[in-house]
Amino acid sequence: MVPMLRSGLNMNELKDLKKIEWLKERLLQPLPGFEGQERMAARVRPMPSQIPDNARYSAVLCLLFPVEYELNVLLIKRKEDGKAHSGQIGFPGGKQEPEDADMLVTAQREATEEVGILPGDYNVLGALTPLYIPVSNFKVFPYVAFAERRLSYIADQNEVAEILEVPVDKLFHADNKITTDVTSPAMPGKLRNVKAYQVPGEKIIWGATAMILSELETVLEDYIL
Repeated sequence: MVPMLRSGLNMNELKDLKKIEWLKERLLQPLPGFEGQERMAARVRPMPSQIPDNARYSAVLCLLFPVEYELNVLLIKRKEDGKAHSGQIGFPGGKQEPEDADMLVTAQREATEEVGILPGDYNVLGALTPLYIPVSNFKVFPYVAFAERRLSYIADQNEVAEILEVPVDKLFHADNKITTDVTSPAMPGKLRNVKAYQVPGEKIIWGATAMILSELETVLEDYIL
C-alpha cells in the first residue's frame, strides 16, 4: 500500500504524498492510452495494423521517489551493445522469463537485476497502458511505483552504463520537450527527426520510453492541488 499521510510532514512532503495517493487511485481509472503515448511518438518502424502473434512480452518499472522534496523518476542509460535499444535511456526492465508469475514480477525482477532495488523498497501504484515496439517486436507492460526515499543502487555492469535520477517537473516542463535528429542502433544509417524529452547532460529520451512517460505526464495533468 501507499503510505498513509502522517503527522510531522513538511509542506513539500505532504504535497508529494497527496499526489502519489491520488496517482494510485487515478491509475485504476481509464487511462489516456494511445492518445497520451502519441504526444511523444517516435518509431523506427511503422506500427502494424495488429500486434504480431509472435510478439515477445517485456515489462518496465517507472519508479518515482523524492530527492530534496522534489519528485524524481529513475531511468537508466543502456550499455552500447549493438542491440535494438543500445545506448538509449529507458526504464529498468526487460523480457518476461518462463518462471515469472506475471508481468509485474518481470518488471520487479529486472529492476533488481539491473539496478539492485528490491520489491520491498517501494510500493507499486499501478500500471500504464502496454505499448508495442515494432523494431524489437516487444509488447511492453509499464508499472508505476513509489519509494518514500531515495534508494541505493547496484548497476549491472553488463547492461547499465549510467543510472539517472530526473526531477519529474523539470522533465515535463515545456522547455525540455524538443524535436531532434537521432539514429537507431537497429537502423544506424538512417537519420530521424523525433520528439524527445531532454535531460541534464544533453541526454535525450525518445521512442517507447518517451511515449510511456508521455502517458504518465498526461495522467498527472489531471492532478489538482
